[in-house]
Amino acid sequence: MMTVHEVSKLTGVSIRALQYYDRIGLLPPADVTEAGYRLYDEACLEKLQQILLFRELEFKLKEIREIVGDPGFDRDKALKQQIELLKLKKEHIEGLIALAGRILEREVKEVEFEAFDTGKLEEYAAQAKASWGDTAAYKEFEEKAGDRTKEQEADLSRRMMEIFGEFGQIQGKDPASAEAQALVKKLQDFITEHFYTCTREILSGLGKAYGAGGEFTENIDRAGGSGTAEFAAAAIEVYCRA
Repeated sequence: MMTVHEVSKLTGVSIRALQYYDRIGLLPPADVTEAGYRLYDEACLEKLQQILLFRELEFKLKEIREIVGDPGFDRDKALKQQIELLKLKKEHIEGLIALAGRILEREVKEVEFEAFDTGKLEEYAAQAKASWGDTAAYKEFEEKAGDRTKEQEADLSRRMMEIFGEFGQIQGKDPASAEAQALVKKLQDFITEHFYTCTREILSGLGKAYGAGGEFTENIDRAGGSGTAEFAAAAIEVYCRA
């Protein structure tokens, strides 16, 4: 067993932070002495490692508490996804360092902004959060998907892609147009009916993932034509701001 002071010295986490983690139920100690001193065992230290990894990835404490406190939390799966997220973060930072170096050496002939794009990181983070099952939305998804057959899943996927096909048919219009906004509402209602309650906050996150340039973007553009994902993402952004 280690005292809070020993844990703080070992990990670099302040005593005040450890005490706060205990108060909010994120990292309770393994035991408390009669004098009121917190004691931490090996399991607590392993949990603290997970918390710090999530903090490095800029997860909120509330999100971390829900993730690591879930009875179905899979530590190994989470670590694999954290590694991938950290690699993407490293790639992003290295791109910024390279850009700063080129600016310093006067090698940048035109103003560049590609290095600031966090689309891939945001897309993977959104997928990872969903798969960890840390939200009520994911639990609702599990309940709705539990009895579905592969054929039914394929049919839902096809019908959802048909909605994106409709986005593709009007992508020459303004994303704020009535037609585009009606399609966003149709998409939101479809997700709510068949997967989970699609709040504007969730929809906003999905929109960013759709236009991030990864697998989501490719599938949507395949359904509606090149540029569909970007158009749908823009329409969703307008809808969620309203």
